Amino acid sequence: MTARGVERMRTLFAQEAEERLARLGQLVLDLERNDVGELADVIAEIFREVHTLKGSAAVVGFEGIGSYAHGVEEKLGQLRAGSVAPTAAIVDALLVAVDRLDAMIWESVRDEAVDEDANHAALAALDAAFLVSPAPSVDVADQGADAVVALDGQAVAPPVGVADQGADAVVAVDGQSAAAGSTPTPARTVEPPAPGRGGEGGRHRGGTVMVPIERLDELVRMVGEAAAAHLRVGSVLTDRLGFDAINVAEFSELSRVLNGLQESAMRTRMVPVTTITDALQRAVRDAARSLGKDVRWEVWGGDTELDRGVLNQLTGSLLHLVRNAVDHGVDPPEVRRAAGKPAQAVVRLHAMQLGSEVVIAVSDDGGGVDLDRVRDQAVRLGMDVDGLTDDETLQLIFAAGFSTATFVTDLSGRGVGLDAVRSNVEAAGGRVEVRSTPGVGGEFRIVVPITLAVLRCLLIEAGGQRFALPLQRVALAQAEANTTIVHAEGRRMVDVDGEPVPVSELADVLGVTSTRVGPGTFVVVNGTIGRAAFVVDALVGQRDVVVKGLSALVPRVEVFAGTSIEPDGSILLVLDPPGLIERSRRGGTRSAVAAEVAAGPARRTGSVLVVDDALTVRELQRTILERAGFDVTVAADGVEAMACLADGHFDLVLTDVEMPRMDGFALTEHIRAHPSLGNVAVLILTSLVNDADRQRGMEAGADGYIVKSDFDERSLLAAVDRLVGSPV
Repeated sequence: MTARGVERMRTLFAQEAEERLARLGQLVLDLERNDVGELADVIAEIFREVHTLKGSAAVVGFEGIGSYAHGVEEKLGQLRAGSVAPTAAIVDALLVAVDRLDAMIWESVRDEAVDEDANHAALAALDAAFLVSPAPSVDVADQGADAVVALDGQAVAPPVGVADQGADAVVAVDGQSAAAGSTPTPARTVEPPAPGRGGEGGRHRGGTVMVPIERLDELVRMVGEAAAAHLRVGSVLTDRLGFDAINVAEFSELSRVLNGLQESAMRTRMVPVTTITDALQRAVRDAARSLGKDVRWEVWGGDTELDRGVLNQLTGSLLHLVRNAVDHGVDPPEVRRAAGKPAQAVVRLHAMQLGSEVVIAVSDDGGGVDLDRVRDQAVRLGMDVDGLTDDETLQLIFAAGFSTATFVTDLSGRGVGLDAVRSNVEAAGGRVEVRSTPGVGGEFRIVVPITLAVLRCLLIEAGGQRFALPLQRVALAQAEANTTIVHAEGRRMVDVDGEPVPVSELADVLGVTSTRVGPGTFVVVNGTIGRAAFVVDALVGQRDVVVKGLSALVPRVEVFAGTSIEPDGSILLVLDPPGLIERSRRGGTRSAVAAEVAAGPARRTGSVLVVDDALTVRELQRTILERAGFDVTVAADGVEAMACLADGHFDLVLTDVEMPRMDGFALTEHIRAHPSLGNVAVLILTSLVNDADRQRGMEAGADGYIVKSDFDERSLLAAVDRLVGSPV
């Protein structure tokens, strides 16, 4: 097999191993279930997963991984034979061993040095855990549902005849026997979700094909480009031929097919919430063990699906919330008993779809948020809490640096966490809410759009430009003449359901010059920190908008959530309501980009050919350069670019590197080899940062090589000016 073939096989092994390791981690946690009858099956499945990983590692030449897996397999053999019982200490050590196996695989695939000390430490901890584990009184592998398993490091033999009693078997709990018909409470265990509500409830393992994530993203990108091209074709038919494209049967049929294709492509990005619940369960278990608390983990609605990118953005926030529930939410068993509650607490994740949004709630049955402690901490931080309602006081816990913990640990007390949760959720286009009932429990709700790839938007105009507002954030839109205006706190307010909401001109907030003559329209938007009203020039309508992230060419601007493509090929900016609200409260300070737009850039002359396979990047570069005065043509790859160069004159070629058919390096070499293109400057604009790639660009004959992450719009224009000429 060639070196490239070996590399491909090892990458495939790593992708398969990732799924197996996730399954393996869940199975290890299942060892703590109090369902005795399934224990032998769980142990057998763990053994098979490790054995399969060992064999696969050997096939692709990872002998070290195979050797390590063999060491783990030997210990699992003791569990399978029933010579030791699966104590909490063994579960701890097995989880560490699985983590180490995961790290080894990626160290090996990336050709990094394997941390042998960490390997030895993990295996040593496993040895130690098995040495102190007591032997069960019965053979788990042979007894099946009649076996008795210790749940807290103790084993109790069943009374005579128990094996014949079926459902009346006795289970040892904290070293005590209890009838199976009663409700035992295992010590410091985390119960996995019931079938259909988590775990395997959302996994579809049959009839699936492993496809690299990048390929799915490429599919979605190409479908989005096809939809954008379709809109442009409709615009051309209307503008140049003078009739409505909707009346053309073939065009309408193409519209229907493309809409179906886009919907199907978007569904390929959808994943169930159970994709991340294994990691959350592990976090709950680890936190409960470290704090000496008894917690049961539950998942409801685990098969609820949402965009993979959105879920990935929420993972860190959800991890923080479940740890927060164990640390701050629930009390130790003795405190719960004194309050008349069961010793075992419950931390639950509940997911559901509501229209175009998904709600993910993390709740606990603890004592709720201590509002008096929140107020005391707020006063210490210099906040004014006079006159705040209980709901307003609850919102203070999201302030930066806020913590009610009395002791600083690795879990709490550092004043870092909930403020980051809010920021991360808002970055995913969502909001976070908190509810608390004293003595009953608390709940944090994350509400996000199902997908950020396609959003239903309200199209508006301000300052002579068109913008899109995510519709799920719009609370009200009505004409200024039909709105009650009040004045409070020295500024205009609009009355919304009896609540005064501050008003700002959207053009001022965005830093563009208003062109409106006469009254406008109020649009009220919701944010986590409240509401705000914005006066816009006009409402254009509603539309599903394919949203793409802002290019690395543009600095992060708080009021913009992304971009889309208009039918005429121009850029449509998608606004971020929380960012708008925050900027309006600060007085609408203009960003450097907005100020430059308002002032008008210096004019340039010259012709530029932009070559990039990413439509959003390509169109964004064209917009920047055309606004600066350049005559711009675009091409999707090197082959298309060479055809453009054969048909016209260009002063500069601005090209990406990684493109299909002909990449940027090959394009540069073709330009330099062509006798009539000697005066065409070539500027490579890429995300490749290696010195070797930079050297290859120079050797190909490029006049400049710039990494996308190193500059903004101003720097791009400066680089182009150096090669084409100074602005007029």
